[in-house]
Amino acid sequence: MKLSEYQQIFTSNISCLIQFAERSGYRLTFGEAFRTNEQQLLYVQTGKSKTMNSNHLRRLAVDFNVFKNGNLTYKWEDIKPIGDYWESLHENNRWGGDWNKNDIKDGFIDTPHFEMNV
Repeated sequence: MKLSEYQQIFTSNISCLIQFAERSGYRLTFGEAFRTNEQQLLYVQTGKSKTMNSNHLRRLAVDFNVFKNGNLTYKWEDIKPIGDYWESLHENNRWGGDWNKNDIKDGFIDTPHFEMNV
């Protein structure tokens, strides 16, 4: 499958995620989607990212600002229901709050991050 085809699936899944979040009482705003190589390098150098192979570089990742009860939250427990839903939409979808899909808060936690890993 071509990258553009994965991007189309990713975009459709993001639409579903936003609708699910709204139905579940959350509000979302976009944080960051596409990144340049220069931005990604800066994030790696400052510890905000662990890799130069980020799916943001391929337009297959987005970071959301998540609002619960009107308040911005990045708490794992608050965002987990959205992360679980995201992972249910496609086998390649990963939530940054559970990179290894073990349903445990462990390792590098990036709760506002939603990606399709191809």
